[in-house]
Amino acid sequence: MTSHGHAARPGEAPGRFQLEAAIQAVHCDCDRARTGVTDWPALRTLYTALIAVAPSLGGRIAHAAVTARTGPADQALELLEALPPERERFQPYHATRGDLPARLGRHEDAAAAYAKAAALATDPAVRVFLERRAGSAKCRT
Repeated sequence: MTSHGHAARPGEAPGRFQLEAAIQAVHCDCDRARTGVTDWPALRTLYTALIAVAPSLGGRIAHAAVTARTGPADQALELLEALPPERERFQPYHATRGDLPARLGRHEDAAAAYAKAAALATDPAVRVFLERRAGSAKCRT
């Protein structure tokens, strides 16, 4: 459906909601549930299309996270660092910012980013998870 409530025409580029639905479909895929394998290249393609159509902060952070799964983590870090300053108030930015340096062996940076993400978390379970990640990264320094 288009934003006007009409069905999309065949061959028409997908819009934001179609892309978001496709991303969810990849995450919920039956094969993924059975095998535990995520189709990261498909997700990268979908997030690339999504940020071209609807470039939200959350979408751009997710794109960086998926980029790290399909390519070099330093390339994904560059995507994160290019985000606007409001990223600093956004917990998923710091959580992703923790994961990427950890992949590069930069455990002090990872611990600091996870700690910042934990401080910004409003959900107690998420806060505990992020605090554990920060503690784990500190143990590796």
